Amino acid sequence: MPSQLNVYNDALRLVGERQLVALNENREPRRLLDAVWDGAVEYCLEQGQWNFAIRSQQLDYSPSVEPPFGYRRAYDKPNDWIRTVAVASDPYFNAPLIQYTDEASFWFCDLDEIFIRYVSSDESYGKDTSLWPQTFRQFVAAYLAWQIAPRIKNDIDVDKLEKQYRMKKSDALAKDAMQEATKPVPDGCWVRSRRGGYSVDRYNR
Repeated sequence: MPSQLNVYNDALRLVGERQLVALNENREPRRLLDAVWDGAVEYCLEQGQWNFAIRSQQLDYSPSVEPPFGYRRAYDKPNDWIRTVAVASDPYFNAPLIQYTDEASFWFCDLDEIFIRYVSSDESYGKDTSLWPQTFRQFVAAYLAWQIAPRIKNDIDVDKLEKQYRMKKSDALAKDAMQEATKPVPDGCWVRSRRGGYSVDRYNR
């Protein structure tokens, strides 16, 4: 299982630095890595719909927020939200919600409850390094190396590090996509209404 120390040492190898023994080792490379760690992880999580970081929640609308016009309901985005994967009107995500808007820290729609799947930065999801596949670990390490390189040595080939970062990113995204389950194409509103399921009117209130 990768740890933060493992990722730090992967990054230090890429910039030709001696590895760390512990996360509290009093060295400048460690302090540089500490300074960019949180932002780097959130940036990397934002780059894809990573299966290991996806969280599902049922949300009730926020009664304290009244939309000025248009949709009747407002939903607060969770504090650990990084990017949206799916919004639906049912817990199985068979009825994707189409009529909604995403503005700032809210979702707006006409339903009294919605179901969301999103990439999470929670310590039990996206920021839990023990869940990271090796390709994502290498992607984060390459990004860290690219970020700290100019502060460590003047003669480091930053362009080469950028190419490595982009290569690791592409590899991580491709491997993660291969882990996704096969998903049937959801029925349209007309088919669902014929089966007695979710009514078309529910989307148009």
